[in-house]
Parts: sequence; C-alpha cells; structure tokens
Amino acid sequence: MVYYLIAFVLFLIDQGTKYLIATKLELYEQIPVIGDFFLITSSRNRGAAFGILQDQLWFFIIVTLIVVGGIVWYLQKVSKEGRKLLPTALALVLGGALGNFIDRLIMGEVVDFLQFNFGSYTFPIFNIADSCIVIGVGLIILDTLLEGRREKMQTTSEVSGTEGTE
Repeated sequence: MVYYLIAFVLFLIDQGTKYLIATKLELYEQIPVIGDFFLITSSRNRGAAFGILQDQLWFFIIVTLIVVGGIVWYLQKVSKEGRKLLPTALALVLGGALGNFIDRLIMGEVVDFLQFNFGSYTFPIFNIADSCIVIGVGLIILDTLLEGRREKMQTTSEVSGTEGTE
C-alpha cells in the first residue's frame, strides 16, 4: 500500500538526517543556515515535545506502540474508503512516530537538530520526525473539518431533495 511506502520513506529521511547529525557534529555544535534565524544544532531530547516528561523512556515506548498499532488499524480502514488526505496524514504521523520510537529504543533519547530563533526567542529544537507528526496531525484536523463540511452539505442536499419530491 502506498501509504506505508510514504511512512517508510519519511522514516528513512528522518533516520538518515539524524545519523548525519549524530556522526558529523559534536553535541550542541551549530551550523548557521540562515544567519541566526535557522541553525542546524546537534541536540538530544530525553523527553517529548518541548522537553516535557524527561527520562520517561518506558512511557514513550508503550504509548508509541499503542499509537502505531492504532494508526496501522485506522489506516487500513480509511484507505479502503477511497479517501486520500486522511491516509496521507496518518502515513506522516506513522513515519514520524516510528522515527522517534527507534531513537528512543536504541539510544534512549531523540536526536534533534532544527533550530529556529525569532529575535530573542528560540523555538524548541526538533527533527524531521517531529515535523512529520505535526504536519500529519494538522492534515488530520483539516480532513476532519472538510469531512464534516461534506457531510453537512450532503445532508442539506438530501433534505432539500426529499422535500421537493413531497
């Protein structure tokens, strides 16, 4: 199925970039990409987004296994419905979740390296897997809104279609 291929390719890109960062840069070494705004910064995270839940490795492993199982089950279900956006979104989340899962499982921490600074504010450093998860969740929300709108329009047209025949 094409959605598993998408997840696998994203997983490989994530793992490849993390490997390059972990093997080519010293911890906290920085490479400016766009001045002080965007830097490649070698960092490690033993927690979740924004550094929360530090050193909760087993919690993350168990939660990720449950989430991945749920995504695979739901991906099977929605891909049979002929939908495109939702399965693509789920593939992004799956690829990202597996990318960070492997890091935690093998190293006990996640390799992060994308750093953005907005004036004096530094956004928490993240990686490709995190980006996939965030974009995937955003697309899931978009799909939910669009699906709700489609259902509402369908219900409206069915009601007006039935009323006209009576």
